[in-house]
Amino acid sequence: MNLHSPSARRLARFCLLLLVAGAAAFIALHPSLAFAQQEGEGGTPEGGGSLLWWIIKVSGVIGIVIFLLSFYFVAVVIQQFLELRQSVAAPPEIIEECERLIGQRNIQQLYDTLRGDDSYFSRALTAGIVELQHGVDEAREKLDRQADSMTVDMEKRITILAVLGTLGPMIGLLGTLKGMIASFSVIAMSSQALKASAVAGGISEALVLTFEGVSLSVPAIYFYAVFRNRISTITTKTTLMADDQLRAIARLAKGKAPAAS
Repeated sequence: MNLHSPSARRLARFCLLLLVAGAAAFIALHPSLAFAQQEGEGGTPEGGGSLLWWIIKVSGVIGIVIFLLSFYFVAVVIQQFLELRQSVAAPPEIIEECERLIGQRNIQQLYDTLRGDDSYFSRALTAGIVELQHGVDEAREKLDRQADSMTVDMEKRITILAVLGTLGPMIGLLGTLKGMIASFSVIAMSSQALKASAVAGGISEALVLTFEGVSLSVPAIYFYAVFRNRISTITTKTTLMADDQLRAIARLAKGKAPAAS
């Protein structure tokens, strides 16, 4: 993989965000671990750290899975907020340079400038310019196909949010079943007086894991809808901008057709 390619830069940025999310979670949990250690030594923890540590213990392995998915969710959301912006899809400096070169009737330098940029605007417009030799209609159709292809790629990067929105309640339901089975097994196998703490432990596990699963699902579904709408708005606006520039270039190329041929 080319380390300077856009995909490599996106991967590096995502890994960095994942590390930041993990570090933030560790800092948030570190006081609770200290409180739990003091409690195990006979001291009474101060503050609310013991409650957080109790939730971690009750969650178990399933809770760890939800916790790791939460790290991933936070990293994806931050990355998409950084990438899904109008200024990223259509950099203002590229648009200004494009208009300046069109005004100077310098098509070759305009083409070179667009090829050196990896934004949505530049890639769509470049595809249209390449097809101009076959006519304006074919060029605009090529621009639209390129725009549709890039839109699909952008939507694929947020599909994981929809997966997390569906997967969160399912994982929480698995924890609910595990906790209820644990509680009812205590009742079924108890030949003497029931221990309330044993029964309550399984019920607590079921409720906590259900809460954690829903807490992951609700924001995932919300941000998926937010980013889906943002992609639709950005791509539509940028495609129209690229189409306007393509028609201006087509008029310019028509006027210079003998020299260009």
